[in-house]
Amino acid sequence: MADRLPLHDIHERLGARFAEADGLLLPSDYGDSAAEHEAVRERSGLIDRSERGKIEVTGKDRVTFIHGLVSNDVKGLMPGRGCETALLDVHGKITALLVVHCLADRLVLETDRALAEPLQAAIDRYLFSERAELEDVTAASGILTVAGPAARKIVEQAVGVALPDLPRWGHVLAPEAGAEIRIVRTEETGEEGYDLWIPRTDLPRLWERIREAGARPVGREAWDVLRVEAGVVRYGVDVDASTLLLEAALPDAYSLNKGCYLGQEVVARITYRGHVNRKITGFRFADRRMPAPGAPVRVEGKEVGRITSAVLSPALGVALALGFLRREHQEPGTRVDVGDASLSADVVALPFYSRARAA
Repeated sequence: MADRLPLHDIHERLGARFAEADGLLLPSDYGDSAAEHEAVRERSGLIDRSERGKIEVTGKDRVTFIHGLVSNDVKGLMPGRGCETALLDVHGKITALLVVHCLADRLVLETDRALAEPLQAAIDRYLFSERAELEDVTAASGILTVAGPAARKIVEQAVGVALPDLPRWGHVLAPEAGAEIRIVRTEETGEEGYDLWIPRTDLPRLWERIREAGARPVGREAWDVLRVEAGVVRYGVDVDASTLLLEAALPDAYSLNKGCYLGQEVVARITYRGHVNRKITGFRFADRRMPAPGAPVRVEGKEVGRITSAVLSPALGVALALGFLRREHQEPGTRVDVGDASLSADVVALPFYSRARAA
């Protein structure tokens, strides 16, 4: 039997339809995914992401240890800051995508639920004499995400404090009766967003406060459209263990100025001496017809890529997709055929959408 989110009964009362993913029942929609998408683009949406994996790293050597493993600069993080990054293998291929959150006394590694256990095991294999301890704390807290043009106002109303201007992945603590809420600045939909971390026992009260402040519940169907529009790749969908980091369209996930880490030599060699032959690219279709994931991409009958994610954009009224494409065909505006060749698409620079671009 599939596991359930802590707020499953609340989602059910709100009319959610559920779909199983990685052994967990998640709200697919609340009856109108197009309206949920519109809420995020025009006002504010609320999504329960309490399944996100969370690993705490404590101990004297925690920062230097994690810094020496992942692709981004962890030593440079001050408490209250974070960064997206990747754990690579020695060949420069992606073992896991994660976000490192720096707190005064620990690091918290946030990743997909399905990656939490293998990520912890992979990191633990490199732990020898370093004074660092890892603990899976996924079950300790939930995450509610508020995203949209009105997100900041709604979060401030819900928690009763004014938020400072935060950079992406910056975070602050807000007091809460009997608990504390950690508020993390995000942009996974192309809109201003905030992840609110709170002990699971306090999730129902916070969910209702955010709804009362004006945010509309959003299911995973609309969220998937939003993240594709924002050009955000998912591990296990768009990229996996066969993907080189530089193929994945993740420019903010690595640093070229830090010292050695797993896979660093490959990243540096590709950057300074060569190139990748393929890369995640955007595809905009002529109409609402969507290709299937895995559909081949062709130019003049020759296969030059494949689709990884495809969605129908309510805002644009056409299908959009992410997928791999060989570098010689990546110029925006290039026309390609997809699937059975009855579908045509134009190559588009990512992201398809951002608030700055829409303004």
